[in-house]
This record gives sequence, C-alpha cells and structure tokens, in this order.
Amino acid sequence: MRYIIVLLFLIFSANANAQWGTTAIKIGYFSPAASNGGLIVGYEGGKEIDRNFTIGWSIDWFNKNYVDKKLVSDFNSVYGIGGASVNELRAKTNLHDFPFMVNLTAHFPAAPRVRVNIMGGIGAEVLLIYYRDFQNPDDSNFKGAFDFNWRIGVGTSYDLGPRSEIFGELNYHSSAPSWEYEVQDQRTGVNRVFERVFDMSGIIARIGVRFYY
Repeated sequence: MRYIIVLLFLIFSANANAQWGTTAIKIGYFSPAASNGGLIVGYEGGKEIDRNFTIGWSIDWFNKNYVDKKLVSDFNSVYGIGGASVNELRAKTNLHDFPFMVNLTAHFPAAPRVRVNIMGGIGAEVLLIYYRDFQNPDDSNFKGAFDFNWRIGVGTSYDLGPRSEIFGELNYHSSAPSWEYEVQDQRTGVNRVFERVFDMSGIIARIGVRFYY
C-alpha cells in the first residue's frame, strides 16, 4: 500500500510541471488463469512529464461467464462423481474484474513518429462474482474479492498528429483474489470449507488511441 501512496504523490506533485495531460482508450484480449480468455476494455489518464516519461492511472473491465473446473474437481472429490453434472452447474460463475492501477511509462524514440514504450504499474484488483448456490444451483449468490496487483509490459506507438497517437501493447498482469466458500453437507450436517482462488494472472494484448491536451 505504501508504494501506491508514493506513486500517487508523484502523480499529483508532477502536475505543476507536466507538459501534456493524456487520456487513452484501450481494447484487447485478456487470458487469465482463472477462466477462459476474452475481451478487456480500459481507460487510462496521466501526465506526460516530458516526451520520454509518463505517470498516470488506469482502470480496466473484464467479464467472463465460465465453469470453475477446479471447483468442480473439489466437489467431485468430496461428494462423488455421481453428481458431476450438478456440480458443474454449481460451479458456474459470472465474474467481473476491475483492476485499478498506478502506472509509469518510459518512451524511447525508434523512428520518425514511432516510439517504443516500457510500462509498469501496481494497484488493487476488485472482483465482483456471481456464483451458484450449492443447495439450490438454479439460484445465484454475490461475492466481492480483493487483492493487490502488478503489471509490466512493452508496446509501440505511432503519432497520428501533434496531439494524438495509436498504440499497441503486450502486458503481463498478476493478481490472485480469493475467498472461502462454506457449504453444509446435508447427509452429515458437517460444514465444509472450499477456498476459491481467482488467479487473474495472465497476458493482456491490446490496441488503443491516446490523446494529449
């Protein structure tokens, strides 16, 4: 947490000497370990201290409906594979992932109007999870999970004009929010605890457009 506070302080203290403000919209493909891959969209704002260094913040959104195969395996091992189809229904999950990041980016000229970018960031991961009730799989429950995250990546950008550019980037994102899932075995009355770990680590590949003001 202290590293995030330091970076936020740097962002605000840099505003007075910043050359340009920046805003960017991104769209691409995210492949986390917890689920199948899919569309990710994001917004990024910041301050360009000079043409070689930018500091800022970002938020992304990733949504996926999937069956948690690890949870199915855990259910099958405890309750038997005779209810495998019911256990698959119980493990259906609708996940909304919101990574909030504080970012640093270094820019290196590579050709006229072309720059190579190296970026990194840290922040917090917020998961909003709709999962099936164990006793009544047709019903859904809601849970939130949180964790710290970090990200590193490389990319390239091409200047469309003095105040706009298009870019592509490839990032590795790391985070693993988790929470405990408690159910009661109706046959024995014993409560069993399953830990649900949502490993949101994976590769993000995307393109976007950035404006300077």
